[in-house]
Amino acid sequence: MEFLRTPDHRFEDLPGYTFAPHYARYGKMRMHYIDEGPPGAEVVLMLHGEPSWSYLYRKMIPIVVAAGHRVVAPDLFGFGRSDKPMTRETYTYQFHVESVSHFLHFLNLTNITLMCQDWGGLIGLRVAAEHPDRFVRIVTSNTFLPTGDQKMPDAFFQWREFSQTVPEFDVGSIITMGCVQNIAPEVVAAYNAPFPDESYKAGARMFPLLVPASPDDPASAANRKAWDVLKLWNKPFLTAFGDSDPITAGADKLFQKLVPGCAGQAHTTITGAGHFVQEDKGEELAKAIVEFIAATPLTTA
Repeated sequence: MEFLRTPDHRFEDLPGYTFAPHYARYGKMRMHYIDEGPPGAEVVLMLHGEPSWSYLYRKMIPIVVAAGHRVVAPDLFGFGRSDKPMTRETYTYQFHVESVSHFLHFLNLTNITLMCQDWGGLIGLRVAAEHPDRFVRIVTSNTFLPTGDQKMPDAFFQWREFSQTVPEFDVGSIITMGCVQNIAPEVVAAYNAPFPDESYKAGARMFPLLVPASPDDPASAANRKAWDVLKLWNKPFLTAFGDSDPITAGADKLFQKLVPGCAGQAHTTITGAGHFVQEDKGEELAKAIVEFIAATPLTTA
């Protein structure tokens, strides 16, 4: 498999991003991850989506670590400091699920609180459903787990069309469009840092095509099986959605209706936050996670 590796100098002096890089092997490729906090503490696994990377969590990580937790935030293949396969066909839904599952086994992560947004949820919820013994809590933010059995919003199809036809896939501008708050030019540049040119963006271009939008999509059956698990999920499950996201609006209510672990939790809607809640209101989202963990302590047999 041919892949590209973004030069390290692209990640120097990014605003607010001072985390040491770590790498996990997946065949010949490297998956980059942030690993902050006490090694023996409960793990908060932060999964990003499209077309962001772990930079998205820079505001949240210090708050969660200060509360005594360990934060692990990988870059999906094709994003951030992780390697980037050059062939678009490599980027299947199953490839991402398998590579993140491998990552959990590589680090032997257990007692995980999953924090997932956008494709971090489409992947993370699948992984949690397939490896439930590793997870103790789930936090969802502006994400969903589609099976193709329900009609997708028009905003999704507009986004998918845009992603395939725009001559230059400008990652920083896309992040900006998904935010409510103003983003400084140097932050926009940091989101662009992993992608020196269009050849590095095969994964980013492919993600919109992988969302199951019809019942016979290749990932639909596996996602239905994941929902079978989630509909019996009694472990604590929190929704913390932004109030200004046309694509995932209402998905929080669906989780609350279908997932038993949502009962009695302090679900929140974060005002003034678009699709990328972590960028718009990362501190507020981090505090919600810290309070959620404190309110649902692990019980020992």
